[in-house]
Amino acid sequence: MADFIWFLLVVLTLAVASYQRTSLVTAVAIGAGVMILGTLFGDIGLLGWVVFLALTLPFTLANIRQQYISKKLLAFYRKVMPEMSSTEQEAIDAGTVWWDGDIFSGKPDWDKLHRIPKGRLTAEEQAFLDGPCDKVCSMVDEWQINHKDADLPPEIWQFLKEHKFFAMIIKKEYGGLAFSAYAQSRVLQKLAGVSAVLSSTVGVPNSLGPGELLQHYGTKEQQDHYLPRLAAGEEIPCFALTGPEAGSDAGAIPDVGVVCKGEWNGEEVLGMRLTFNKRYITLAPVATVIGLAFKLQDPEGLLGDNKEPGITCALIPRDTKGLEIGRRHLPLNTPFQNGPIKGEDIFVPIDYIIGGPQMAGRGWRMLVECLSVGRCITLPSSAAGGAKSVSLATGAYARIRRQFRMPVGHMEGVEEMLARIGGNAYLMDGVTRFSTVGVDLGEKPSVISAICKYHLTEKMRQVINDAMDVHGGKGVMLGPNNYLGRGYQGVPVSITVEGANILTRNMMIFGQGAMRCHPYVLKEIEAASIEDKKEALQAFDKAVFGHIGFAVANTVRSIWFSLTNGAFSSAPFTDETARYYKLLQGYSANLALLTDVSMGVLGGDLKRRERLSARLGDILSGLYMGSTTLKRFDEEGRLKEDLPLLHWAMQTTLHDIETAIDDFLANFPNRAIAAALRVMVIPFGRRIGKPSDKTEHAIAKMLQTPSTARSRLGYGQYLTREEGSLFGDLEQTLDDVLASEPIFERICKHKKAKLPFTRLDTLADEALAEEVINEEEANLLRKTEAGRLRTINVDDFDHEELVAKVNSTSATKKRGGKAA
Repeated sequence: MADFIWFLLVVLTLAVASYQRTSLVTAVAIGAGVMILGTLFGDIGLLGWVVFLALTLPFTLANIRQQYISKKLLAFYRKVMPEMSSTEQEAIDAGTVWWDGDIFSGKPDWDKLHRIPKGRLTAEEQAFLDGPCDKVCSMVDEWQINHKDADLPPEIWQFLKEHKFFAMIIKKEYGGLAFSAYAQSRVLQKLAGVSAVLSSTVGVPNSLGPGELLQHYGTKEQQDHYLPRLAAGEEIPCFALTGPEAGSDAGAIPDVGVVCKGEWNGEEVLGMRLTFNKRYITLAPVATVIGLAFKLQDPEGLLGDNKEPGITCALIPRDTKGLEIGRRHLPLNTPFQNGPIKGEDIFVPIDYIIGGPQMAGRGWRMLVECLSVGRCITLPSSAAGGAKSVSLATGAYARIRRQFRMPVGHMEGVEEMLARIGGNAYLMDGVTRFSTVGVDLGEKPSVISAICKYHLTEKMRQVINDAMDVHGGKGVMLGPNNYLGRGYQGVPVSITVEGANILTRNMMIFGQGAMRCHPYVLKEIEAASIEDKKEALQAFDKAVFGHIGFAVANTVRSIWFSLTNGAFSSAPFTDETARYYKLLQGYSANLALLTDVSMGVLGGDLKRRERLSARLGDILSGLYMGSTTLKRFDEEGRLKEDLPLLHWAMQTTLHDIETAIDDFLANFPNRAIAAALRVMVIPFGRRIGKPSDKTEHAIAKMLQTPSTARSRLGYGQYLTREEGSLFGDLEQTLDDVLASEPIFERICKHKKAKLPFTRLDTLADEALAEEVINEEEANLLRKTEAGRLRTINVDDFDHEELVAKVNSTSATKKRGGKAA
């Protein structure tokens, strides 16, 4: 019995050492210390030591471990290791690991999270948001843009060029604004709140496009020629990557360029003959310079020994002979400039390659690096901005609109939707704030950008769907006074572009995350590819035993988390948020454990089991979004009035994490291992439920009542109360309704009747005549009635107005410097 107790003490000691992630040698030394104590007390004899040493020495003696364990593991690993394509390798090499590495570690460093600086605007950036941004928002007439002109008006195009909206990423030495990623995000949020056409038009040149590529990879001659012209708006850029045969699988593009000699401006020069067919290219119809991705071939070896350099990027001027641009796509009635680009056997000089001939074949690396930055900014920011504006508008509408003699926002079914809208908007803005700061710190977060792109565009889809349900007929009937319908129509566009969401969730988030964020997987792959046998063995031994220790630690951490429900985990605060930090820490250990078991059991087959990968990616995403939400709450001063939003966002996120874990285990192919994992991870079922009705009621009330918390939720959006601003008018009418209600109640009391909150102008005249109210109060009621009717009424048209017509004059108008 005594031997058994000492055996348990040794095991427990090793488990504690693993939990604390001590080194293998340290853990064995601690275990040996316990063995010595057992020997001194006379309970452990020779047999016990023989067993202990037999189990530990082979792992602690490097030479024995390498020759008899690591060598065999390396041989096995090389057989089962899944093949990695060159494009996959470049994608993995291109990105950087930031906070996503911490949340994959099983032990996030919360102090590190809170040391990351808060995003801040410079005086110049704030002035731009308050000045040109507000001005261009005031110039937008959504109905004119979407229904009549199918384009931004010439005066907005000119304003965007003059104020360098297309040059936010370009350095000041070339005439650009050189704004931070955080500032770009704030600009796009504001623009997206008033017009998807406007935000798309501004977002693309500042995301993946010639400007970004030129600054990082262009030759000095290319930079000096193009960047000042792009900054001044003399050139309008687009980037042509996607084609009919290669959308999400961009590495499979069939477009080719063949290195050859040809005539250019009367001289024979080294160049390329390009044949390509592209579509879905934003700004293509108005672009003056086209960034083009294609596969370069060099059959005659004119550039070197490599006859298949691979994906290459070049800049092609619009007036290049044989280049076909002009027609347009119509993306779900959201008519930002978008269209196809074609070329058949076009000859261009070799120095059209971005970065010159030495960058031939390096286009995919260039694209992935820039995309990992752009995808953190453009679409996530547009989604977050739209959600913020929609949340305030829907709250205001729900308070103004009445049914059954009460505001519709007081109905519990509507409250549920308002809570989802507000909670998602709060979370989405937290994600964009934190992610763009990472970009400003020099990160190229490919995994984080995939998380941002997928989840924020999907959440925007939920937000707009809920908002449409609350608005009912107001949202359905298109017209000059509908501020939701076009957003509802166009939201699938963001779902499909920059990597379709199905691909992003099922293949990219976890596929790249497991490689990039796991502390040992990539090291094992790299070690296995080393040709020198001795060097490979040493590197693999270090990586694989680090991996084993990592797996053991996360197994122990997961079991302890399950047994204690995270009660003894660390948290940086002791308030209402402490529980969330502890749960996220436990789920981080769960993710690491499930990842290691999955890769160990399924090997290369995990890559093909996309739904399992997607669920692991959902856990990783939830950990990231939960972290950013807690960070936002802290940055804004840990204000109690924001707690309903925080609770909703965190409880929903944690519930989604648990759903992903549960679904993963329910579908894991090895049922015995799945059962064992369930015991280690969620033996007692769910730890946290969905947000309560009380929490959702608090958010719904917040969205319908002006307050500092509501203002923070919509901070930075265009809500100016001026003629033509639909959102500004809603805000003013909400204030007027709330100010009118006490007056209305006094009139009802005087009349001894429960009157409907309608015809307030007539009621004002009657009450004024009866001296129940004064002239100022009567005017407020009249103003409120006018605003109330504007809010609830919808547009109608003569039949002729709705019949599609070809306007020969508008068809030839110049848009952005070129015919639309």
